[in-house]
Amino acid sequence: MNSVRAIPAATTSRPMAYLALTKPDVSFLVVLTTLAGFYLGSIGSIDWLRMAQTVFGTTLVAAGTSALNHFIERAADAHMRRTASRPLPAGQLRPRDAAVFGGTLIIIGTVYLTLVAGPLASFLVGFTSLSYLCVYTPLKKRTTLATAVGAIPGAMPPLIGWVAARGTLSLEAWLLFAIMFFWQFPHFMAIAWMYREDYSRAGIKMLPTVDPRGDATFRLVVATAILLLPVSLFPAILGFAGVRYFFGAIILGFALIQLCMWASANRTNVRAKWLMHATVLHLPLLLGLMMLDKVQR
Repeated sequence: MNSVRAIPAATTSRPMAYLALTKPDVSFLVVLTTLAGFYLGSIGSIDWLRMAQTVFGTTLVAAGTSALNHFIERAADAHMRRTASRPLPAGQLRPRDAAVFGGTLIIIGTVYLTLVAGPLASFLVGFTSLSYLCVYTPLKKRTTLATAVGAIPGAMPPLIGWVAARGTLSLEAWLLFAIMFFWQFPHFMAIAWMYREDYSRAGIKMLPTVDPRGDATFRLVVATAILLLPVSLFPAILGFAGVRYFFGAIILGFALIQLCMWASANRTNVRAKWLMHATVLHLPLLLGLMMLDKVQR
């Protein structure tokens, strides 16, 4: 297996290389969903300081987990065009630098969350990090089911925010988890379809690497988008969100299903990219609408 040529180390400064280790795009999603979980879990007025502290601690752990993921997958990253310029395969940082940096962020973030949000929030963030690094990451080279396994830690941030606000988990919190869980499949399958050759070159068993026609891949995309629609309606059905959210979720859900079917009808990278962007827009719109139409109980 041939490596992809890496970008020379001199093109990026060390501070920027460390920032790249944290995967800022992933960290932004963690910030968004943790914040939404805290806001929706709050009873009465919002404790803005506690919210900021919770988001900060969770983001530290997420950033550290991303850095350790860079460390673990540095060899695979060297074989993929989209990741060959990452700090480790490009030689901008040593593997030890990433390991120490990531481990330090995780420890600081976990301890900080214990102090500001309580032991349950700290436990949830620790579970998220460990399951991502120790279960999902190694499974990526063994089975296409790794995506489903990885969707579990991926759906945890709103639970962390909820627990930090309310001190306990409830049905509403698990609905947020379910929304995040199903949303990830159209999102990540779109990305996997776009980069299926890269994943295959690195030996990563994403579904598109073993499904060249895309039949199973896009069946999964459409099916999970369809499942996401009724799941996203339950907050309103159970009285957690209002009528505006209910009808907004219907519109957003049907729009996402239509885009998934459109991408499935002509399985090009261009349509997969449009679907990926649509999912990135769909989630904050859905959570934002839920936050705006939250029903106090």
